[in-house]
Amino acid sequence: MAIQQCLVIIKPDGLVKSLTGNIISVLSETKLKIVGAKVVKVSRELAENHYSELKQKKPEIFEETINYITGKYHTDRVLALVYHGEDAISKIRELAGATNPEMADPISIRGKYGRINSKTKVFENVIHASDSEESAKKEIQLWFSPSELTEIIYPTKTEFSNTSKLVWA
Repeated sequence: MAIQQCLVIIKPDGLVKSLTGNIISVLSETKLKIVGAKVVKVSRELAENHYSELKQKKPEIFEETINYITGKYHTDRVLALVYHGEDAISKIRELAGATNPEMADPISIRGKYGRINSKTKVFENVIHASDSEESAKKEIQLWFSPSELTEIIYPTKTEFSNTSKLVWA
């Protein structure tokens, strides 16, 4: 068992359907600690950086996925959370369920609340969860600055200009 971090994003459809409380309640079963949380208006740049691997692996769905996360279909906001604790990634992904909501266990978050949009073919699966320690680190450092977390989970350094600021090392 390893101490891990996991980025969780409650996606635009989750916010529009008022599922944030339900999702956080389910995730509380993991007994993990939330060390970061914020509402984010997702820019195209942030979305493209987050989904950079998708552009190579599945270019046919890249643009619709960017439209989905940046709010073209629902809202342009998401709730981003960082969970920290023992086996965080596997615990959260088990509760989240399969990426495809039709393949997800019906009692999982995606199984209960997700759908495939028949017009766009986008998996509106209400939640993102990091799938590996490497992805978690990349994603957390993309979505959060060190000062937005209640614990230092990765190495940091102090940059000095007119004011000093903690940044990812």
